[in-house]
Amino acid sequence: MAKRIRRTSAPTQAPRTAAGGGGAQPKAGRRRGRVAGQLVTDFTVQLATLSEAGIPVVKSLSILEGQTKAGPFKTLLGDLVEDVSGGTPLSEAMAKHERVFDELYTSMVRAGEAGGVLDTILNRLATFREKAAEFRAKVKGAMIYPTVIFVVAVAVMSAVIVFVIPRFEEIFASFSVDLPRMTQVLLDISRFAVDYWYLVFGLPALLVLGHFLLMGRPGGYRYFFHKLGLKLPVMGSVVSASLVAGFSRTFGTLIQAGVPHLDALEIVRDSTGNDVLREGIEHVRRTVREGEGLARPMGATGLFDDLVVNMVDVGEETGELDRMLVKVADAYEKQVDRKIEALFKLLEPLLLIIISTMVGFIVVALFMPLLGIMSELGNM
Repeated sequence: MAKRIRRTSAPTQAPRTAAGGGGAQPKAGRRRGRVAGQLVTDFTVQLATLSEAGIPVVKSLSILEGQTKAGPFKTLLGDLVEDVSGGTPLSEAMAKHERVFDELYTSMVRAGEAGGVLDTILNRLATFREKAAEFRAKVKGAMIYPTVIFVVAVAVMSAVIVFVIPRFEEIFASFSVDLPRMTQVLLDISRFAVDYWYLVFGLPALLVLGHFLLMGRPGGYRYFFHKLGLKLPVMGSVVSASLVAGFSRTFGTLIQAGVPHLDALEIVRDSTGNDVLREGIEHVRRTVREGEGLARPMGATGLFDDLVVNMVDVGEETGELDRMLVKVADAYEKQVDRKIEALFKLLEPLLLIIISTMVGFIVVALFMPLLGIMSELGNM
């Protein structure tokens, strides 16, 4: 669709230019600010409420702009008011701000505008965003504890190896005692870490940075790790269930909004962050485009188990595919919660055992020679 050229007459543009520093370029610069997802969700709920009350879209947007605090989102709402006042459909105006309103969002709004049910669609969209945000928060929250424990353990061990153990080495050298094998190994590790600190600490940092850079772009490296994540013991089932839940909720919500199946599959494909799932959705989309149903190609991908495939099959036969997909999403989100809870019940004692083993090794390795020194001093 060709991009609509904004009117630039002096009466409408002068106030905005004065506030922004002149011209279109400063406005584009202001839009670079990050907008929190919760802010967009709150906006969606409020816009749905105003639409249900029968208030026109332009008036609703003006009200919401007026009550929004100064910042990138207020500027964005001002742009929406200007565009919609000039005759641009709301979905098209939102599509210009794709960093805030993604394709899923604008497609649902477009469907709501076409069907005259924008308020209903906005309510569904708000519910979808709230559930998706709640699900992501649960997963991230579950990861905080083991991550903090791991980081603190690594930091403490690094400090001990670099600063504490060399002092013990000086003590051992001053008494000229024979060191046990494990003590010698510990001292060698400490000496290597001190002498080659740039390798011990710099190389892992570079590897992690390189990993995240490669994971940020499509290719064989990212695909390999996405596929590996699905095959990991215990953790793989969590990743798989979360992908199925996300796909089902997004696809079901789009179908509820009246988006055609092929368009909905394309939107879900482009919005997923997992390359393996993306490939599977594209396979389903190509097969459906040839005239086949959803259930069989979904089963052929190996990403969806029999329960999901059967529910989709029933949904297609009964004409309630959207409701079935939402049920699948609810079931799998609960399954992810249970799996994460079970995983971290296993992970916590495992982390404790690993840390205790490392601490025990250091303590025994350091104090065995000290006991020998104390024994020699006692015999003098």
